[in-house]
Amino acid sequence: MQGHVRKRATWEYILELGDWPAQRCLSCGRRVWVERRRKKVCPACGGELKETIERRQRSQCGFRTKKEAQEALTTTLGEQQHGLGVIAEKLTLAEYLKEEWLPAIASTIRPTTLASYTTHVERHIIPRLGKTQLKKLNGAAINAFYAVLGEDGKLRGETTGLAPSSVRRIHATLHRALRDAVRWGYLVRNPVDAADPPKGGAGRAEVSTWNAAQLKQFLNATKGTRLYPLWLTMALTGMRRGEALGLRWEDVDLGAGRLSIHRSLVPLDGKIIVSEPKTRRGNRLVSLDATTVAELKRLRKAQREERLVWGPGWVDTGLVFTRENGDSLHPERITRAFARAVVKAGLPAIRLHDLRHTHATLALAAGIHPKVVSERLGHATVSLTLDTYSHAVPALSEEAAGIIAALVV
Repeated sequence: MQGHVRKRATWEYILELGDWPAQRCLSCGRRVWVERRRKKVCPACGGELKETIERRQRSQCGFRTKKEAQEALTTTLGEQQHGLGVIAEKLTLAEYLKEEWLPAIASTIRPTTLASYTTHVERHIIPRLGKTQLKKLNGAAINAFYAVLGEDGKLRGETTGLAPSSVRRIHATLHRALRDAVRWGYLVRNPVDAADPPKGGAGRAEVSTWNAAQLKQFLNATKGTRLYPLWLTMALTGMRRGEALGLRWEDVDLGAGRLSIHRSLVPLDGKIIVSEPKTRRGNRLVSLDATTVAELKRLRKAQREERLVWGPGWVDTGLVFTRENGDSLHPERITRAFARAVVKAGLPAIRLHDLRHTHATLALAAGIHPKVVSERLGHATVSLTLDTYSHAVPALSEEAAGIIAALVV
């Protein structure tokens, strides 16, 4: 196998692939390469196809210098010699993503991650870039794609664009997909490396929280309801929704006043699945306060009584927070129940996940060390905790200023 470089608008290399099996249309003369399957009729005119052998070349342009083009050619020749170069001249991005990439990685990633990738591919990438040939993707085309998403990227009929953070997540999916394309020999380089996703605002988005009085008002307003133990536990531990709903009695040590988190219930395609934590720190022990311990003891007693009432109809999930028959609670229904409870309590609207933000904010404002807060939340790093919540507790900065001044003035 041979090749050469040449200069046009930019430097490019030409790879000589030799003779390849093909099909020629007897009507229009169109040439169709035989890749993964043979065509039955000409895709252009529907005419009869004849088996043939054709000389084939592969080119790649966009290199700034002759040296870059030559290095890329050398790399490609090496891949071909070692059987790594899968030549798919007409392979489109849609074909690659749907037929090659997603099926290949499905068993190697978390179900929720696969669902996120699939959503990005089907709802955003393929409708706008899917017909582009894989080898013709470049930084300019991808930047234009990001711009369209930012201007008119939302679904369900909205005319506004996606937030910069959403575009960056789609960028990450596309980068991962084309990084694998490079590894598998479809591409010489990842064109997403030449693209520039939106920077967005300065830092993370503002989080919505309640102050201590508002949280107390909510807990008092919901006390005595079936979901009060869930609201209390989430508010006083900082657990995520899925972590709380996936909590089992075997994970709770009421004598020692602590619980173990190592699973989560998450909704996926209309079903509820058990998901493992994303990071090692997601598996953690969380200490419980006396109020939460007492409420969980009361809940356990009430659940045992419900079990007797239901008899054979009881669903033995082993979960702490359940429906009346012991079955699991649906995460989305719990989110809606929380929203209704907030309105009924007459409080400013926040999301259910904001109970977690409220827990962290109150803890940091009370002077609890960020490392302890980070461990309770299961964050991968302490810096993540500080980046997320430091702006929500400006009093910490004011207190620090006063303490430092007192030391030297």
